[in-house]
This record gives sequence, structure tokens and C-alpha cells, in this order.
Amino acid sequence: MMKRILIANRGEIACRIARTCQKLGIDAVGIYSDADQQGRHVREIGHCIALGGSLASESYLNIEKVINAAKNSGCDAIHPGYGFLSENPEFADAVEQAGLIFIGPRADSLRRFGDKSAAKKEAISAEVSVIPGSDGKLNDPKEIAELVKSMRLPVMLKAAAGGGGKGMRVLNDLEGLDANINAAMSEALRSFSDDALIVEQCINNARHVEVQIAGDGEGNVVHLFERECSLQRRQQKVVEEAPAVFLNTNLRNALLSAACRLGRNIQYRGLGTVEFLVLGDEYYFLEVNPRLQVEHPVTECITGLDLVELQIRIANGEGFGFEQTDIQAKGHAIEVRLYAESPAQNFMPSTGKIDFIKFPGEKLRIESGVDTADEVSPYYDPMIAKLISEGDTRAQALDRLVQGLSETAIFGIDNNRVFLHQLLSKEEVRADRIDTGTLDRWLLDYSEKND
Repeated sequence: MMKRILIANRGEIACRIARTCQKLGIDAVGIYSDADQQGRHVREIGHCIALGGSLASESYLNIEKVINAAKNSGCDAIHPGYGFLSENPEFADAVEQAGLIFIGPRADSLRRFGDKSAAKKEAISAEVSVIPGSDGKLNDPKEIAELVKSMRLPVMLKAAAGGGGKGMRVLNDLEGLDANINAAMSEALRSFSDDALIVEQCINNARHVEVQIAGDGEGNVVHLFERECSLQRRQQKVVEEAPAVFLNTNLRNALLSAACRLGRNIQYRGLGTVEFLVLGDEYYFLEVNPRLQVEHPVTECITGLDLVELQIRIANGEGFGFEQTDIQAKGHAIEVRLYAESPAQNFMPSTGKIDFIKFPGEKLRIESGVDTADEVSPYYDPMIAKLISEGDTRAQALDRLVQGLSETAIFGIDNNRVFLHQLLSKEEVRADRIDTGTLDRWLLDYSEKND
């Protein structure tokens, strides 16, 4: 077993990984930027290495600094968490070349899944249904425009190298086509240093379902069931739950089987999430996130597994320690992300000092990266915490989460607590009559009421 792990991340996920290290008797070493000198993850982990700089490019994204921190502190391995360097194949290669263990997929898998066009080719090779559109990524605006004109509207433009809704445009008509293409390419270049796009048919009123897989790197792949992520704002997830209760048995089995088949096709190692759009009885491959997901706690709740521990054991060459038939899903879990942002101001991020924050003492799992008197920095994602509820049924889990949001108090900084409470209280959400456009449609009305 590894003796010491460098956690190459910050905030709540760094705290989360450190807890599992402590449980396993593994020393955890953290890193921090200038902006995070007083951060909660620094206080909780204790043994932390200063990287300098406040910008992510000067600290958490600096491969040389991160690896030197691991080597100089006597670490055996590096856990990248999510975001930052977690999907960077050059980082994974550099970690292994430094004689350390990368707790994640092999660099080859990151290359094959990290780019949307490459991942789509892998899905086709594994005979997984894909969304009609371009065969690969495109860099020529004129070629993109011609393809769009030949397709049935609406059409989706997506950054080939990206995620999180960046570099995406939905084209409902051809008005301003060139401007939309240029805007998507510019945003893709700024966000991912690659302006390539893929073009796909836009599938409206669908559900977004993702399957959690784990591979041992030897061709054995298991699923840990699925998550429902349809409540999104501009392609960014707001609410995640497990399982997806709308799926019938045949459709669920087809999705789980397709995800595992894709993982086996490249002898996947570690955790990954295979994402799909589901419309009626049809499903379409979207992408693979070859890392730990923000929403992994809901899967932990229904399976009883510690996914960080699973990542560590796989990276250590121990395999799963269980068979597919050993994994059972029980009950229901829901997660929301509490952000420092202003819903009334088009969800503009908010920064500054948190004067007071308090979460419910029971019935909710809280994953937080801040405490009272901490600062929310302008340099990183403004997520304050994740609130996760469990219940025997979806209705019970919803009730507990709504109640928990009511009992959550935060002062000194704008946040989306009230917005989340209102969202989960909506009749359509409680009745599970949702799709990927539900939240954006509601937000039109919400914005008018809060002007």
C-alpha cells in the first residue's frame, strides 16, 4: 500500500481525499497557492507545500511544481482530484516518469477520452450509439458552416477539448451562423487552448444520464450504477441524483452494458464516467470524464463504497476486491452544489469573506471547502459546498435536502441557497418530469421575477 499521497488539488475535494487517506492509514500531503494560504484544506491536511502564485497556471496547473512538491515530501503517489490536472495526459506521463504512481487512468486513456472527437471514435469502435454529426473535430469555420447548413436544426457546436458548457452553442436557426461559430471557437481556445469544434444534432427534451465505471487496467470493468444529471444550467450540472428512477430495466441494463463495453475496449484503469443523452427508448453517447466526478458522493451513498479508496486500491494494483454481482444499489441520494454566486445577477460569481456559515447537523452529508471567516477567492471555482441527502425513496431524499437547505445559513456573500431550495420544491422536479432544458426554461421566468 502507498504510504504517502500528494493531493494535487484544493478546497472540498482535497479535504475529501485526505479523509480517505486517514482512514487507510496513508499520510496525506497538500499543496496551496498564495491565495489559499489560509484555506480550509491547508488547515485540515496540515502537511502542505506552498507552490506560490495565485493564478492556477502558477500553482495547481504547474506540473513541475506539483511533481517537485511530491518528490520533496517523500510521496509515493499523486491524486489529482477533479479539474486542474486530473485529465491531463502530460501530467500523468510526468508523474509516472518521476517514479510516482498516478491515481487515475493511464495517459493513453486520458488522450483517447479527454478529447470529445477522440472519445466519439472510441464509442463507435465499441459499438455504442453516438449522436449524428461530424466524424471528428473541425478547425475550419467555413467547413463547420457548410456542415451545419446540411443538417437538420437545431445543431450543437461543442468544444472538442472541453467540458462544463464552455465553447458550446445551440443553433436553432442560421441567423448569425458565422458569428456563433467564431464565438464558440474563441471560447474553446481561451478555455482549452484548442479552438476545434465538433458538430452534432441537438437532441432536445432528453435526459442526461451518466454511468460510473471502474476498471482494473487488465480488461475487467464494472459499473457502479448510474446518476441522473438532467437539471442543468447552460450545460452545467446543478442537481445530481442516483439512481435515475425514470429508467426501465431494459434501458438501464443497456446503458450499463454500453458503458462497461467502452471501458473494456481500451482496458480502462481507475474510475470514469460515461455520459449519455436518453430520449424515449433511445440513448446516445456524449462523452467520458476519465476522473473522479464532483457528484461521486451520490454513488457512494447508494452503493456503500468509498470511491476514493477504490481509486487508490486500483492504482496500487489491488484490483476491485469485489465482483459486479457484489455491488447493490440501495435507496436514493441527491446532491446540490452551493455556490458563491448571485442568481438574480445571471449567476455572477461572488467573492469576499464569509461572515458566517452553518450547515444542518444531521441527515445531510456535507462536503465543504470553507468555514466561517474564510475568503472566496476570484481565482478559482466559487463552489462553497456540496449538500447530499439520502433516503429510502426519492421523495424522502428530496424532503431531507429541501429541509437541509432551509436549515443552512450563510452570510456575508451572495449564494444560490434560496435558488436551490426553490428549484427542488418545484412540482416538475418532485414529480421527476424533467429534462436537460427544464432549468433553463424555468430560469427565464425566475430572472424576470428577480429583476
